Amino acid sequence: MLTLTFLVTTVIDLYIMVLLLRIWMQWVRCDFYNPFSQFIVKITQPIIGPLRRIIPSLGPIDSASLLLAYILATLKFPLLMLIQAGALAVDPLNLLVGLLTLLKAAGQLVFWVIIIRSLMSWVSQGRSPMDYVLFQLSEPLMAPIRRIIPAMGGIDFSAMVVILILYLLNYLGMDLFQGLWYQL
Repeated sequence: MLTLTFLVTTVIDLYIMVLLLRIWMQWVRCDFYNPFSQFIVKITQPIIGPLRRIIPSLGPIDSASLLLAYILATLKFPLLMLIQAGALAVDPLNLLVGLLTLLKAAGQLVFWVIIIRSLMSWVSQGRSPMDYVLFQLSEPLMAPIRRIIPAMGGIDFSAMVVILILYLLNYLGMDLFQGLWYQL
């Protein structure tokens, strides 16, 4: 049972993050001719393509991707309960759990994008196509902090501040939704 739980959780969480990444890339108007961007579009297009015919976009936000991510996040908890306990729990509270799962996944996605961008800045120094996409994704978050806290001694602390803010928001989620936040 633990293996199946791990597998289902991993697949759902990864696909939710890919859908959120697609939304984020459209929102910041990422270069969609980049190989990494093309990969994200190709793995989400078989499901999002037909949904877009039914659900129109709301401005810069791809509502079809957001709706699918929310549906997956909402179905994750009852599906895990079905695997672990053998009973399907249909509860209106699952809608709130889905929203919290989506928020937590968005925070984790921002965290990993900033960590990967910081690590790649040491190695590739901007020559990789993925560097450009990561720059486009993280710069709207880091630029306002960089205006307040400039680089000191050639070291940019904006990534560290964004990560500290994410940790603060994660602890706030732990305080507000104590037992539930750990299970998401």
